[in-house]
Amino acid sequence: MSFIKLIDLDLAGKRVLIRADLNVPVKDGKVTSDARITASMPTIEHCVKAGAKVQVMSHRGRPTEGEVDAENSMQPIAEDMSAKLGTAVRLIPDYLENAPEVADGEVVLFENVRFNAGEKKDNEELAKKYASLCDVFVMDAFGTAHRAQASTHGAGKFAPTACAGLLLADELDNLAKALANPARPMVAIVGGSKVSTKLTVLEALSEKVDQMVVGGGIANTFLKAMGNNVGKSLCEDDLVDTAKALVEKMKARGANIPIATDVVCGKEFSETAEATLKAAGDVADDDMIFDIGPDSANELADIIANAGTVVWNGPVGVFEFDQFGEGTKTVSMAIANSDCFSLAGGGDTIAAIQKYDIYDKVSYISTAGGAFLEYLEGKTLPAVAMLEECAKG
Repeated sequence: MSFIKLIDLDLAGKRVLIRADLNVPVKDGKVTSDARITASMPTIEHCVKAGAKVQVMSHRGRPTEGEVDAENSMQPIAEDMSAKLGTAVRLIPDYLENAPEVADGEVVLFENVRFNAGEKKDNEELAKKYASLCDVFVMDAFGTAHRAQASTHGAGKFAPTACAGLLLADELDNLAKALANPARPMVAIVGGSKVSTKLTVLEALSEKVDQMVVGGGIANTFLKAMGNNVGKSLCEDDLVDTAKALVEKMKARGANIPIATDVVCGKEFSETAEATLKAAGDVADDDMIFDIGPDSANELADIIANAGTVVWNGPVGVFEFDQFGEGTKTVSMAIANSDCFSLAGGGDTIAAIQKYDIYDKVSYISTAGGAFLEYLEGKTLPAVAMLEECAKG
């Protein structure tokens, strides 16, 4: 990937427009989780220090497009940014009609881009209006890079210069390190409830990795494919043949999908369900598999200990209930203690990382959700394609 990076540009006196991801939860007019704002600050601060006129825009929530809706205003975010910068950040509601006057080194925040008709459809007229407000467009919202919208794609296409912000460049560099040129052996851990939602990820990774660990409900479909009874467990019967084919495909090129040899079962899905350890071949018709057993978990820990790269997306059990969390805990600790380059992403994965307190032991944590998955699938992300086009100039 070759794209222009913000750090390589001279920004003094320039009008800079940053598309950030500031879509954060708000309650009673106050931001309740500022992680995304904090992650966006280095790019904003870099532009301030360089003496640029800094304009920031983002979406928030899901308002009806084209309608102003006080519920989804960016005002609480402007207040949070003001506190972080130690100086007032003005909220600009009418920037499309009246281009704001911004001083060198000042930061202003535009009102919610989703209040603008045509935003989601990447409307050309709207994109050109955004582009006319800047000398340099900075794409810094990896979380929306997989959507071709006016503020994430069109604006950059029509801007005089378009570049990747610090956060986006960092994310793309780390993804490339894990996927384009991985240190071997490469291990992928793909968990989740359904094979169907992760099928394209599984198929794309099955071409690349040396070991593909499947977890959660996905693993049950693979257990069944290997001839095991999975009882009443979450399982997709129509994808058993697909699972078999993936196992065969990996085997044919000397790679592997480790299948659990022991499992932890319960009779009901609840916090108080009794956990029973069983061999994978001994699951009863009324059992539900909620975790892998210690033998299987230790096998995975060994695989991770010897890995050069680990890409982690999804837990291997119902870790929210402690009695079904040991498998995910063992995997988490193995990643924390490994010397490998580890890349993790997805909401459930981040929840596990927080629960087992290994946040600073994972090499890179992607907060991007859908864009992270699409990148794993090998898809071209529209915003990234736009930056590459602009770099060709």
